[in-house]
Amino acid sequence: MEFILVVLPAFIILAIGYIGQKKIKIDRKSVSVTALYLMYPFLAFRTFYTNELTMEYLYILLFCLSLCFSLLLIVLTVSRLRKLGQTKTSAVILSGVFMNSGNYGTPIILFAFGSVGFDYAVIMMVIQSILMNTIGLYYAAKGSVETSGMKDSLMRIVKMPILYGALIGIIVQLSTIKVPEFLMRSVDMIADATIPTIMLVLGMQLASLSRSAVKLKSISGIIILRVVISPILACIIVMFLPIEGQLEKILIVLSAMPTAANTTMFALQFNTDPDFVSFSTMVTTVLSIITVPLMLLLVS
Repeated sequence: MEFILVVLPAFIILAIGYIGQKKIKIDRKSVSVTALYLMYPFLAFRTFYTNELTMEYLYILLFCLSLCFSLLLIVLTVSRLRKLGQTKTSAVILSGVFMNSGNYGTPIILFAFGSVGFDYAVIMMVIQSILMNTIGLYYAAKGSVETSGMKDSLMRIVKMPILYGALIGIIVQLSTIKVPEFLMRSVDMIADATIPTIMLVLGMQLASLSRSAVKLKSISGIIILRVVISPILACIIVMFLPIEGQLEKILIVLSAMPTAANTTMFALQFNTDPDFVSFSTMVTTVLSIITVPLMLLLVS
């Protein structure tokens, strides 16, 4: 029961966003843009400014890269064997490779492991954001009939303020500059509000998804990828990295998170089977009510 209680606060916030969208019809795009462009950078800045750079940053990067390319290789291999078209292959990549380690995973880690674990989770969130806005956007564009290739992906990367927030945080930490206390208070207030806001946006997104013609059977492979294969790969990868204890547990738990909500926006923008990606997000998120507490129990 205590593991259910760990994820319950996150689902309450998600449910508020869901109900709000159903009843009030909130302009979720405006809220999402506010969180992405005005709030996320402050959270990234605080994380990299207040946490001393250690080899663990490198290990998290190596973990994320290894997991991403391992899952990508599996999807591409299976897609070729099943002779899937490029659009469907790209949709499966968006749904199966990229997990919601940010707006869903970080609060789970905060509730389960405390502030130290939360800092690790935010670092992984930043790295995952980079991967989604490079590899994810590339495949979203590649799966579109009117694909524009890498140009759009590169422009998206340039426009991502969270990357600049992280970079400035690293630069300021490595320099002799000390941010005045009154400025850090403002940073803290915005950073603390970021995760609840993003959880509300995720709830709004789920309320706006349409199951359409997508059947549960058609996303069974995505469920297996996210719930079974991804955490198994994570367990194997951490065996080859010099990490242990809390960080090891956090990485394994985050690897089992549901499909990233941002992939739905990518699929919609490039018309890369958005119904499939949206439904995958919804189903894996709902299933995580069971799978995430189970994963927390397994690593405890």
